[in-house]
Amino acid sequence: MRIPDMQDMFLPAMEAGLMLAEAQVVIALRLAGLAGLWPVDQDEGLIMVAEKVEAGHASAAAALWAGMGGATAGEVALAAIAPLRDRTRANARRLMGE
Repeated sequence: MRIPDMQDMFLPAMEAGLMLAEAQVVIALRLAGLAGLWPVDQDEGLIMVAEKVEAGHASAAAALWAGMGGATAGEVALAAIAPLRDRTRANARRLMGE
């Protein structure tokens, strides 16, 4: 097993950064919606809580399977980030009305 270097973690860091930017958009739109300034579903409060559990489980399972499959640290990180990023991207698009 080799020690991970900067190149191994560059792509996971970029993916995490993009996910965080999308999460900020989702947070802003949800807060605007809860304040009545942006149209959101009435169940948005429940949706945002329930999705955390689902996304967390999907992320942990993806990281576990990647690690058990012999993936590198960067690959495990990418596997863990992918379900979370998919959810934040989908939420941003849904809340923006796309």
